[in-house]
Amino acid sequence: MKNIIETAQEDARLTTLVRAIAAAGMDTTLAGEGRYTLFAPADEAFSKMPEGLLDELLANRRRLIAILSYHVVSGKLTSQELQTMESIKTLLGDHVDIEASEGVLRVNNARIIESDIEGSNGICHIIDTVLIPCVAEARIVR
Repeated sequence: MKNIIETAQEDARLTTLVRAIAAAGMDTTLAGEGRYTLFAPADEAFSKMPEGLLDELLANRRRLIAILSYHVVSGKLTSQELQTMESIKTLLGDHVDIEASEGVLRVNNARIIESDIEGSNGICHIIDTVLIPCVAEARIVR
């Protein structure tokens, strides 16, 4: 079985995320032996960001690592497990809110559009919006 990075590399919807993970130098970590849950923004999610923000993040490794770390949780959590949670701590140290309502699972304001894509070292859930940490938004994004 492929790890979650190799799995993401093979998914045509995740090319921007794969590029960002490589630019941040997080590809080695996320290909490692840990157990991770990756909330993976689809390419369309990145296109919703304000113009120029993605390029700015790609040029600033510290900010990029912070944003991407907000999309990763330690441990392998299936959609069924997420549905029983209210929030969870990310690798950034901030929490994301989890909401299950009317058959839709959300992480903060992002909808999970495909869930439970398994890898050897974790699981990936594709989301429709890039997650921006609320507490750290001003110092990370601006």
